[in-house]
Amino acid sequence: MAKMKAISKPKAAPGAELVMVDIPKPGPRDLLVKVKATSICGTDVHIYEWDAWSQGRIKPPLVFGHEFCGEVVEVGALVTGYKPGDYISAESHIPCGYCYQCRNDQQHICGNLKILGVDTQGCFADYVVLPEVCAWKNDKSMPPEIACIQEPLGNAVYTTLCEDVAGLNVAVFGCGPAGLLTVGVAKAASAGKIIHIIKHEFRRSISKQMGSDVIIKYDDPQLKEKVLKETNNVGVDVVCEMTGNTQAINQGLDIVRKGGRFTAFGIARETSIPVNLNSLIFKGARIVGINGREMYRTWYQMAGLLNSGRLNPAPVITHKFKLEEFEKGFAAMRSSDRQSAKIVLYP
Repeated sequence: MAKMKAISKPKAAPGAELVMVDIPKPGPRDLLVKVKATSICGTDVHIYEWDAWSQGRIKPPLVFGHEFCGEVVEVGALVTGYKPGDYISAESHIPCGYCYQCRNDQQHICGNLKILGVDTQGCFADYVVLPEVCAWKNDKSMPPEIACIQEPLGNAVYTTLCEDVAGLNVAVFGCGPAGLLTVGVAKAASAGKIIHIIKHEFRRSISKQMGSDVIIKYDDPQLKEKVLKETNNVGVDVVCEMTGNTQAINQGLDIVRKGGRFTAFGIARETSIPVNLNSLIFKGARIVGINGREMYRTWYQMAGLLNSGRLNPAPVITHKFKLEEFEKGFAAMRSSDRQSAKIVLYP
């Protein structure tokens, strides 16, 4: 059987290995895709480090990775919408298609949801099998480094545009790729003033390139006062919380205006987070939970923003490596000074 390169979590321990494995075979409703580019997600870092979440979820041996683009090289017998030669990106949520949520236009929160590269074999490889329902067809002119980050970009689109933000003041917490992309989406969607709360100085310039108007350090003792000054003492209309950090969550709840929206995307490491619920209640504010991307409303919104030229995610891509150099990518992602943002690997 033909072999391919892949990055594998071979056993229940920290780290990963470059291995040779069999090229997978597509099922009747699957596509076999030759990977052109793939990018590293924070989830992949959790798997690499083998933290408590990974230990409870991942079943080695596993080829991980879930953000990619590539060329379809083979289709299953029951596939109708794709053919060899198509250039696709992946929606990493794999829905069952028959549960209550799937039958109510909520495939992204399917009751039996599986995640590519977490619950199935992933895309840190030369080839990957993808269910037809999870494929998004790209224009051939889209650069692979952009096409492969549409999955995380979609997170930012859904977080920002679950409701309209045109003319509204938006605060974004977090300067990782998710936060930086969210700034770009808010700018492209004609938000009013975009206030970015950051931790790492390296990412300040990227934030400005993506469209932030005001940048405040997360540990600034005058954070609330500065936000109020920028919003005529009202508070922001929308908070996009992209970190899952307890301090950031409470800061966001503190600065959102009465009647505003707090959008929660960041995943907390803690199982429970103390929040000032009374503040939320008396403000009449609301929390919107974000899980991935809506299938496929978010993808159409994202395509419209990209095609318009108003959204350019390129500044968020700071490093490019060959797949074989994956250790360099993970080292950059894990560095204490975070001298990186999005990292793309090429098989």
